[in-house]
Amino acid sequence: MVRSMTGYGRAERVTDRRRVAVEIKAVNNRYADFNIRMPRRYIFMETRIRQLLKAYIERGKVDVFITAEEYGEGAGSLKYNEALAGEYVRAMRQMIASFDLSPEIRAEDVARAPEVFSIGEAEQDEEELYAFLEPVIREAAEHFNEARASEGQKLSDDLMLKLEELKDLTQSVIDHEPEIMEAYKQKLMETLTEILADRSIDESRITAECVLYADRISTDEEAVRLLSHIDQMKKELQKSGSVGRKLDFVAQEMNREANTTLSKAGDLITADTGIAMKTLIEKIREQIQNIE
Repeated sequence: MVRSMTGYGRAERVTDRRRVAVEIKAVNNRYADFNIRMPRRYIFMETRIRQLLKAYIERGKVDVFITAEEYGEGAGSLKYNEALAGEYVRAMRQMIASFDLSPEIRAEDVARAPEVFSIGEAEQDEEELYAFLEPVIREAAEHFNEARASEGQKLSDDLMLKLEELKDLTQSVIDHEPEIMEAYKQKLMETLTEILADRSIDESRITAECVLYADRISTDEEAVRLLSHIDQMKKELQKSGSVGRKLDFVAQEMNREANTTLSKAGDLITADTGIAMKTLIEKIREQIQNIE
């Protein structure tokens, strides 16, 4: 089953020590582009997270948000910088003496000074932290792919309908070609009859001219190739994995055949059908841009 490149997935894990939540969302992109936002203490595992995500996602501009809270014993510790506090006190006393201010210096005044008190992060076991986070990422990625598969099914159904419509248009070009030839032959006969008046008309020359004309406007090869591309695209839509690039290539080939058909159009009906084919193929290409 094909998957859309857009989607959203989320997972969360909570214990008595920590809570971790992972959110994944994506939009269309030609390649896989991961943007991972996470707490500073998780930076060491960014490469491993990217490798893990590549097992689930092959294309798309992907935003990953990892939020975490640590609590309980070992979550962190309060640190007091006595040397810095002393510098603040000395500077305050100098300011009091210089400007003849009240000599009172309160402890809370010093405590509010930057970096006198700070919260220090507890020592962490990196492997234990990754082992805690990995299943959360996998669960979020699975939810993400479920959403993309659901959207991909809708895209596939829509494309199948458009391919059937394109197949009908192609068949109508094939079916209409004999009518074009008969109309051309009749017109040619009428023109020559007027020019030659009572003189006899060489039927073999008429036939030869019709053959030449048929060769110039024949779209049999283009129609056969276009029908083949339609069947190929249908088969690709039934596969799993990343098929978007191949579908886009097939759509380009479809457009090439439609262009040639339009350029060979021998009458208004075929020209209108060719335009309808090109319009439909463009809609198909737009939808394919959403497929992984």
